[in-house]
Amino acid sequence: QVQLVESGGGLVQPGGSLRLSCAASGRGLRLFNMAWYRQAPGKQRDLVATITAGGITNYADSVKGRFTISRDSWNSMYLQMNSLKPEDTAVYYCNGITGTDQYWGQGTQVTVSS
Repeated sequence: QVQLVESGGGLVQPGGSLRLSCAASGRGLRLFNMAWYRQAPGKQRDLVATITAGGITNYADSVKGRFTISRDSWNSMYLQMNSLKPEDTAVYYCNGITGTDQYWGQGTQVTVSS
């Protein structure tokens, strides 16, 4: 069993930056394909960025050039978010998949507002 815990969310002004972290307990993430999703109020949960076990990354068009996904060699994943916009406001979720197993974190709120 794997528990994923996000941290690093908060309130930031437009143009600002935040760094989200996702930490795993119970098992390392080395063999997991990982991703960040986000869900704004009243909207569906959308994919933001992915990183494979081998380190290949992919981004939603809306965040390309502003967000960077990364991971360490054991149990953590990150999302560096720069040039934040009000439309980035959402709850951000960490996701991990390996084989047929999929895990979600509880989410961390990101609010971009002046």
